[in-house]
Amino acid sequence: MAQILAGDIRKGVTFEYKSGVYTVTDFQHVKPGKGAAFVRTTLKNVVTGQVLSNETFNPTAKLETAQVETKKMTYSYFDGEFYVFMDDEYNQTMLTHDQVEEALKYIKENDVVTVKFLYGNAFSVEPENFVELKVIEAEPGVKGNTATNVMKNAKVETGAIIQVPMFVNEGETIRIDTRTGEYMSRV
Repeated sequence: MAQILAGDIRKGVTFEYKSGVYTVTDFQHVKPGKGAAFVRTTLKNVVTGQVLSNETFNPTAKLETAQVETKKMTYSYFDGEFYVFMDDEYNQTMLTHDQVEEALKYIKENDVVTVKFLYGNAFSVEPENFVELKVIEAEPGVKGNTATNVMKNAKVETGAIIQVPMFVNEGETIRIDTRTGEYMSRV
């Protein structure tokens, strides 16, 4: 089994911990004025969905990485209960809302995503790092308000609310960084 140092963990890293397999959903390297540095994490059990907040690790602690397979798949449709994804060989994988909830902000039918599997069972969906989505609702920009750091809310075709500059209008297509949820540019 491969190992990773706790000081090297990042979002999305999956490892064995407390008789389960967890993926890192958030992390912070903490260097207090007194005492040793540590890594504070939020972990999500890939099987049960249980979240462990404020789990701390010594940066030199060794963690057993879990063998996670990734596969490019296409989001096909939602059947009312399951979200259906298909690979290049037309094999279908059906996932629940909890398993795809974060990705749903950035994907629509026929989009290519990365599906993660643990021991043959799918547990997570990740959209491409950058997606292009159409703005379906946006407050109109105020004339003369062109300061570069002024932002407003815009709703995109997937239903996600994104902070965009004042000059972005309804009907335009924008590029979004799905890792941070930030507006990148107009398309």
